[in-house]
Formats: sequence, structure tokens, C-alpha cells
Amino acid sequence: MTQPYIRNHQYNFIKRHVGILEQACRTAADPKVVESVRYSTITKIMELFPELTDEQKLRFEAIEGLQTAEQFHKYLSSLEPYMTSFPQVTEKQITKLFPKNKKLKLPDLHSIDNRYATYLGWIDISTNKLFIVYPYQGQTVGIEGKFSPTNKKGYCFLCNRSSNVTLFTATTKSRPANASPDYYKAIGNYLCIDSHECNRNITDTASLEAFIQNVIG
Repeated sequence: MTQPYIRNHQYNFIKRHVGILEQACRTAADPKVVESVRYSTITKIMELFPELTDEQKLRFEAIEGLQTAEQFHKYLSSLEPYMTSFPQVTEKQITKLFPKNKKLKLPDLHSIDNRYATYLGWIDISTNKLFIVYPYQGQTVGIEGKFSPTNKKGYCFLCNRSSNVTLFTATTKSRPANASPDYYKAIGNYLCIDSHECNRNITDTASLEAFIQNVIG
């Protein structure tokens, strides 16, 4: 059996584009339009995985035969066993990522399905802080920052979808060569308040990894 190889954000990408194809099959009157969307869907998905095995290629090429809503649903369900999981982390490991927070509020790890997590994110209202845990360059890193509720919808910089967002501001550890001892720089972005919903929509990790790099230096 093929080992899991589809990360959560890649599955979300596949689901989004397969959904576009399903809509085209329902609404497009011209068969050429449907086939154009179908070809584009398969091509874009293949590009996510530069080193596919023959078996994996066949699995994505099966999109060529999808026509009905039931077939699309079954196809997406058939990919779930091949999803990788977010690295298992314990409460103790998370605590070590934030050593300065002596009363760190921890997320409920038992309620998280790690297959559908690109990152762990949670808010501590009592300290007005937001925390992110993410596997980055071979290690698990933790980022913390202030959150400022906006009470309105906006575009999340991670999933690029409109949702209820908060302004997440973290202090960067990188310093210019000639910086003074009191040098301080904060980096802010709008982020989904609901990290669970964000994880269900994120299709690319580039923005998250760029943000982490800017913070940790």
C-alpha cells in the first residue's frame, strides 16, 4: 500500500479544484469547456507532487472519469487514507516551545484530527495572545504574538479566504547588523480567528513559512 503523501493543504487544493470541475460538469453546456477544466484540474494537481509514482499518477488521472456528484464525493473520500498527519506533539513539547509563558494555555490536542491540520493555532484571551505551532525545516517551531480582534470579515493571509479575522502581531528576532540594544520590530498580518476553519481552507504554506522565517530570523 502506498504510504501517505498528501499534506492537508494539498488535499484542500485538490478538493477546491475538483469542486470547480464538478461545478463545470453540472453547469457547462459545452463539453469542450468541461474537458478544458478537467485537463486544467489534473495538471494543477500533478504539479503539486513533482515525484509521483506510477500508482499515484493513476490515482490523480482517475479524475478523467468523474461525472456525477456521487463519483466526485467518493473520489475525494478515496484520497483521505493517503493524507499525512501533522507531527504528533505533546503538551510538554508545546510548553517547551514557549518557555517564557509560565501559565501557558494549551490547545485541546485530543480534539484535533492531525490529518486536517497544517498548523496548530489557538488564542489565550486572558493574555491577549495567539499561538502557532508548525513543523518548519525539520523542527517544530512555536510563534506567539498579540491578537487584536477586528469584529469584521477580511482576508486571512494564510488561507486567503474571507472570514472573521484578527490582527496577529509578532516580534521578529532578526536584527540588522548595527541595530541598537533596544531595537524592536513587529510583523503583523490578518489571520482567521478560527484556526480549525483556516486549516480546512489553506491550500499553500508559502505565506505561513515566510511569516515564520521573518519572525525567527
